[in-house]
Amino acid sequence: MSEEKESHMSKSSQFVLQISGAALFSALSLVLSIFVVPFLPRTPEGFAYFDPVSIIWVTCFLIFGPLAGVLCCGIGSLMLMPFDPFPIGPFMKFSATFSLIIIPILLLRLTKRKESIRKSQKFKKVKNYVIYGLFGTVFRIIVMVILNIMVYLSMFGASGLEIWIVVVILLNALTSLWDLLIPYLIVFGTKLDAIFEIW
Repeated sequence: MSEEKESHMSKSSQFVLQISGAALFSALSLVLSIFVVPFLPRTPEGFAYFDPVSIIWVTCFLIFGPLAGVLCCGIGSLMLMPFDPFPIGPFMKFSATFSLIIIPILLLRLTKRKESIRKSQKFKKVKNYVIYGLFGTVFRIIVMVILNIMVYLSMFGASGLEIWIVVVILLNALTSLWDLLIPYLIVFGTKLDAIFEIW
């Protein structure tokens, strides 16, 4: 597999595209949330087995870069608030997706790379993507377990908390798999990263 060269796009053009990408994908996630998410199969506890909204946010990150990914999570979750039947739902969705991508973003900043190679190509390598994804998944599970414990205790007390924690761990591990696998296939399988060449 040949390495792809650094994009010659100016910093200002990259910034505009990142903001535009975040706005566009945030709007797309809202459409999916309204017209698709209500019909997804769910566990008895109300958890969806996969979340197209998070998949859209991670796809935005892979195409447009870390800034766009973080903005998409933030803007997208704010846009969801008026439409979500559970007031805390968008915050939990933001926490899950942000936790999943922030570790790969930080790890990418800490690793050395050739200046002539675009940063996104680090993620294109399956080995790197799996390793970074595993770290992100572990961090997401930790964050979501803590948040769910807080919510559960405030609503139901301690009874049944252990089972709830197990469900949270399993569902976040499963949804992390889809949140990482599907965007990877979309972006790198169809060579969208090579078409945009933003980062």
